[in-house]
Amino acid sequence: MKHKLAILIVTLTVTLAYAQSTGVRIKDIATVAGARDNQLVGYGLVVGLAGDGDKNPVYTLQSIANMLQRFGITVPSTTLQAKNVAAVLVTADIPAFMKSGMRLDVQVASLGDAKSLQGGVLLQTPLFGADGKVYAVAQGPVSVGGFSAGQGGTSVTKNHPTSGQIVNGAIVEREIPADILNEGFVQLILREPDFTSSARLASAINKQFEGLAEALDSSTIKVKVPPEYKKSVVDFVAALESIEVIPDTPARIIINEKTGTIVANSKIHISNCAISHGNLVINIATTFDVSQPQPLSQTGTTVVTPKTEVKATEPKGTMIALPELPTVEKVAAALNSLGVTPRDMMAIFQAMKQAGALQAELILK
Repeated sequence: MKHKLAILIVTLTVTLAYAQSTGVRIKDIATVAGARDNQLVGYGLVVGLAGDGDKNPVYTLQSIANMLQRFGITVPSTTLQAKNVAAVLVTADIPAFMKSGMRLDVQVASLGDAKSLQGGVLLQTPLFGADGKVYAVAQGPVSVGGFSAGQGGTSVTKNHPTSGQIVNGAIVEREIPADILNEGFVQLILREPDFTSSARLASAINKQFEGLAEALDSSTIKVKVPPEYKKSVVDFVAALESIEVIPDTPARIIINEKTGTIVANSKIHISNCAISHGNLVINIATTFDVSQPQPLSQTGTTVVTPKTEVKATEPKGTMIALPELPTVEKVAAALNSLGVTPRDMMAIFQAMKQAGALQAELILK
């Protein structure tokens, strides 16, 4: 694990250095204002669950009764059973410029206490935007990437059988208005706001379209549409997106304590410091001595006496001095030479940050 971690850091360093030396396209680091996604959500029913559905919650039974009433069948909700039906929430992202009749992927998740959505079919479900209007309608068989089998302590569950998706399961019914041109200007929005990157992006655009770009803040670049592109704004945006720029990357270390993952980029600098790593090992062993009476003795009983031994071992600490401003490869090699695990490495990075030796942003997840 330790060697693999070092390789991961070194590989990312080489990749980042190569990317920065050649530059990246504007379309890979920025979006056009106005061309954004919107979220949709809806409430529906999944049927055909073969006994794995909800356990008769009031809202599921009422939803079934309402659905039957639309087909001209009126029955009291209290007389229904929901074991083959599950109440679900359906979500989707609708990109800009989606036209009526185009299809979207949707995610389906159980709202109640259904055991699984395996084999279920979503009934026609309207999907609403934040404004309360219906923008798409979803329906179809639910694809689940997990399963649940057995009962009680003998059951087996893999992944999440109560959520799934329907590929191309929604049909767009209403187009969301979008306009990328605002008073003769196009605005580019950086996905990762940064003042240096914003200034470099404006400079790169001005090299190809002189005097048209202006960086407004750390995330927004305002670009004037030249006269020759007034009637073909799409062509102008395509020309902007193909321009290459070298974005700035802040020094950053990402630590995920749940998975033991550490990712560092090539901008990290370390001030002069020394690191010591050692472990205290405590071994506790219990043995049992059996004391028995003499043969043919009429008195005495067999007695079992526990005997506990405690041994504490603290290996000699090892201290390694790091030179000022080493590369991330040398930092990884030095920490690995101490024999540290990824968990120990997380603690060391946090201690280095507290000591003021780590000149990078430390993000814990």
